[in-house]
Amino acid sequence: TPPPPSPPTPTAPPRGRREISRASGRIVTRKNGHTRKERERKKKLCLRHASWENAATALLWDKSSGFWTPTAMSSASRRLFPKSRDSDGMPAPSVARRPTKPRYKYLRRLLHLRQMDFEVALSQMFYLCVSPQRVYQLFKYSKATKNQYARDDPAFLVLLSFFLCLSSVGCAIAFGLTLRKFVAFLLWVIFVDCIATGIVIATVLWLITNRYLREHVPHTVDQFVEWGYAFDVHCNAFFPLLVILHVLQILLIKVIAREMFISTVLADTLWLVALCYYVYITFLGYQALGFLRRTVLFLYPIGLVVGVYILALVLRWNISLTVFRYYGLQE
Repeated sequence: TPPPPSPPTPTAPPRGRREISRASGRIVTRKNGHTRKERERKKKLCLRHASWENAATALLWDKSSGFWTPTAMSSASRRLFPKSRDSDGMPAPSVARRPTKPRYKYLRRLLHLRQMDFEVALSQMFYLCVSPQRVYQLFKYSKATKNQYARDDPAFLVLLSFFLCLSSVGCAIAFGLTLRKFVAFLLWVIFVDCIATGIVIATVLWLITNRYLREHVPHTVDQFVEWGYAFDVHCNAFFPLLVILHVLQILLIKVIAREMFISTVLADTLWLVALCYYVYITFLGYQALGFLRRTVLFLYPIGLVVGVYILALVLRWNISLTVFRYYGLQE
């Protein structure tokens, strides 16, 4: 009897349809209706035109369409893939580009008043004078939702500059300044007393906190104080100082601007309260950051302020009159 026929050898299923390319005349294999070069071209187009603004994005292979498609990555996935680039100099499929830096968004929004939330800024100014702790709770919520402590809305700075303009108008009326002196005084108050001084103070405290006061916890991600947050702390502390020295002091100008001991006591007390409140709000701002240690150091300048206050009373030194003469408001 003849031997039984051997079973047919299994063959691998075809991976794609083979055909002759009309352009090159070569045999190409199509998978899901696309050749390898078309899939690579689509992959590069996805890399170029994917949106990286709102969320970290990675390219994942879609079996149904046969294309690389942009897909949002979780925070855990982003930590698993380091940043790299392929041979063409483009980002690798599993790597996300960095979003736009917050400071650029902040500067862009300065030109668009409709995008500013003035209602929230006004409520923060109110609570800075009543309960400053509630304001820094909002900064914690911002860290939890936007992954940054600093404000991304310049409405607070715009309102602060506006109130400085109003207080400067009050000073010009009270002291009878000419238009030229008023403009010079206004520019000095906004760009020197508020912004330039704030930049210096924020930079110094930013360097000190990041270098000496950060607490390193093992097996956790290192956190740093943002420079924008340090400047926001200065703006928060500057507003009550503005209310005391630019509003209350001008309302009491008839009593303060006299060569009397009671005038000296009242003027120096206003400066004592304003500076102590500035130091206290600054302390609250850095105490709200849980990764900083020894934040009580920010309260130490209060001792220096009290010492200068006592010395000024003993010497009968009216600080307000000295400041008025420095700005050229009074002879």
